[in-house]
Amino acid sequence: MLVTAKIQKRFDDANNILFMTGAGISTLSGIPDYRSKGGIYDGIRLQPEYLLSATAFHKEPKKQYQFMMDNMYFPEAEPNVIHKKMATLTKEGRAKIITQNVDDLHVKAHSDVNQLIRFHGSLYDVYAPNDGQPTPYQEYLNSMVREDGALLRPRITFYEEMPFDVEKSALWVQKADLIVIVGTSFKVYPFAGLLQYANPTAHIMSINFEHITTPFDVNQVIGDAGEFFSELKV
Repeated sequence: MLVTAKIQKRFDDANNILFMTGAGISTLSGIPDYRSKGGIYDGIRLQPEYLLSATAFHKEPKKQYQFMMDNMYFPEAEPNVIHKKMATLTKEGRAKIITQNVDDLHVKAHSDVNQLIRFHGSLYDVYAPNDGQPTPYQEYLNSMVREDGALLRPRITFYEEMPFDVEKSALWVQKADLIVIVGTSFKVYPFAGLLQYANPTAHIMSINFEHITTPFDVNQVIGDAGEFFSELKV
């Protein structure tokens, strides 16, 4: 059992839960994560941090596009128990979610969108930077160029770009009484640095297969997040 009586009570007693999620929560849905063995970055010759950078978009958009098509788009993927239980708590008004994920599975799980920040954007929000006009993602899956020749891109945070809603995220961290980090190596900033805004009275915990390195006081549960959320009563 990963969810002890003490952990269950923490969830039951919390009024303002904040989930901070990463790619590890979507592996159950068939989407590979980034940095673990077999993840998107494993075995890549070119630096993935370069391939997913603003520089690559301007200098080598074809290579960047192919990398994303080969590794990141899973439009048929469905939410799993982790997304669904988090969504339930958002609809009850007891939880918010800040996610690094760009797969939109929190949206597919019917999380309350007013309680969700997509910190790194969404692969399924596609537009042309030259005029800001949106394009259905289905068209982008077929071509990186619009009919009129305009280059398309997803509205995600490339390396060298700022994430979305940073100030709002800091406020959500500040107001939370229980912060739960799930499925992230917690190595990407400024996401990992958001904990500096946590209320000193808030309880912070993480659920991951591996120990995360952080300067903050985090109670770490080492194990399968899918198993944890299957056990958690909401």
